[in-house]
Amino acid sequence: MTVVLHTIDEARAFVAEARSRGQLGLVPTMGALHDGHLSLVRLVAERVETVVVSIFVNPMQFGPNEDLERYPRTFDDDLAKLEASGVAAVFAPSAAEMYPRGLGQTRVVAGPAGSILEGERRPGHFDGVLTVVAKLFGIVRPDIAVFGRKDAQQLHLIERMADDLDLGIEILGAPILRADDGVALSSRNVFLAPDERAAARSLPRALEAAAEAGARGGRSAALAAGRAVLDGEPLVTLDYLEIVDPDDFAPVDDTRRGTVLVLVAARVGATRLIDNTSVDLDVTT
Repeated sequence: MTVVLHTIDEARAFVAEARSRGQLGLVPTMGALHDGHLSLVRLVAERVETVVVSIFVNPMQFGPNEDLERYPRTFDDDLAKLEASGVAAVFAPSAAEMYPRGLGQTRVVAGPAGSILEGERRPGHFDGVLTVVAKLFGIVRPDIAVFGRKDAQQLHLIERMADDLDLGIEILGAPILRADDGVALSSRNVFLAPDERAAARSLPRALEAAAEAGARGGRSAALAAGRAVLDGEPLVTLDYLEIVDPDDFAPVDDTRRGTVLVLVAARVGATRLIDNTSVDLDVTT
């Protein structure tokens, strides 16, 4: 049976006892769990004896005009899925438990790599993400933590934080899971009306077009091909389509060859979605 932990003291007591059985893995989530989240559980369960999943909708990473209150909360359903997956414990604290002094507390600053792309569109977002992840790491002290590659910039920043601060935690990146129509699994997909769901297919199609064009003609061809797909979908408002170096997330120029990441963010109706894929730019020339 999965144990539900609501306080930091409860979590620390559970972890202290669990360590006698071997290594511990952490899967941080904001709930509204889908098969993508459960794939993270399966991935880390192959490596550790005890899996802890956190469920916490983190107010620090939401801006004033974002969907904090609207974000789906499905705790009972989430717990049933995690119990069926053999998760040992769920850490589900309140905002007051995590931030007893409010949101004006000490923060982890993401730095330059956190101020571009998602960070530019959502100021302070990554500071909030890194702060809550650092707190979860301090509370649970996992040997391994796993995050999805759909949030590619987030994963990069968490990997860098763990390395820069010598946290001694192995960070695993899990592959993107997609529905049959190609749309990346996301908790926010539940907000899409049927016509918007159909329009959301243009995001993975744009990434596929960029990958095909980039292999023949480099960066500019990749961006043009991806934008052409998105421009043809009236329900999609493009936020950005960018090609970056996976080592530092800096945008690349037309001289770049080899493996890069193509990132896309767009609003489909009122719902903001992100996606990405690896691309080999003009490897034959």
